[in-house]
Amino acid sequence: MFHAPELNSCTLCPRACGAARNKGTIGFCGAGESLRLARAELHFWEEPPLSGASGSGCIFFSGCPLRCCYCQNASIALAQSGIEVSTDRLSAIFHELEQKGALNINCVTGTPYIPHVVYALNCAREKGFSLPVVWNTSSYETIDSLDMLAGSVDVFLADFKYAQEELARNYSRAAEYPRIALRAIKRMAAQVGEMTYDTYHQQTRMTKGVIVRHLLLPGHLDDSCKAVRLLWDTFGNSIAYSFMNQYTSVLKSSAEHHNARACAVLQKYPELAQRVPAADYERLLNFADDLGIEDYFWQEGDPVSESFIPAFDGTGVLSAEQARDSERA
Repeated sequence: MFHAPELNSCTLCPRACGAARNKGTIGFCGAGESLRLARAELHFWEEPPLSGASGSGCIFFSGCPLRCCYCQNASIALAQSGIEVSTDRLSAIFHELEQKGALNINCVTGTPYIPHVVYALNCAREKGFSLPVVWNTSSYETIDSLDMLAGSVDVFLADFKYAQEELARNYSRAAEYPRIALRAIKRMAAQVGEMTYDTYHQQTRMTKGVIVRHLLLPGHLDDSCKAVRLLWDTFGNSIAYSFMNQYTSVLKSSAEHHNARACAVLQKYPELAQRVPAADYERLLNFADDLGIEDYFWQEGDPVSESFIPAFDGTGVLSAEQARDSERA
């Protein structure tokens, strides 16, 4: 069984909760000692050079260091979904997604399991695995943990959620997020360097670089503009930007079904029940244009519905043999 000494007193994320995960204690992120995955399948809704027509090989890990109160993936962020697997199984999943035609491997919220992921990637590469690896992160990362990923990750798909400490405190219980995330993105950019692309199965694919995402939240256009300016002043056109209007109020639908947590959050932050006005999103894009940002992705149409949120039902996590055994049990 894989043993990670980093889990003896866990400081993999900035929470530095010190949980003795190797002794059965659960960390702030919701993760224990074992590797847990909620889904491993082709995903077609990332930025074009990551998804292409073939899809990105997305692996959704259970648990999250940030756990934003409005998270559309709350079932995995709160570690309510997921199946325990070995590092050998994770390594096999990398190969299986490559065989399915994935453009890359996309590790979604893998921070609680960095030692497991690095070990599994090394094993996979020894057996011929060759896809670029995308680290899909909230950017709530420590420098030490990012350094553990050096040489294993090729592309960082990084959020920059807030510019203001008050929003970070209210929505993510992490007032220090803006400072930590900006520092983390600087280290990501230093690790992987400038953006590079290749042609893979007749598709343009990003093989190196950083894409920073920013999600416009309802009622907070001002913070979004501050966040974009801060990123621009720091990185200019050395990174790619992705401005998103896909905020989906899963809280609203949960509250309508009398979910106590959702009701409590909306009572405190009623704006999170709203949709993002199209006019606000247009203003954000115009702001980016006025700054001189050349390389950014944007989304057309209305914000997506919950039907576009993946099913965190264990798809692709178990091998065919394991799945059959599970059904018989």
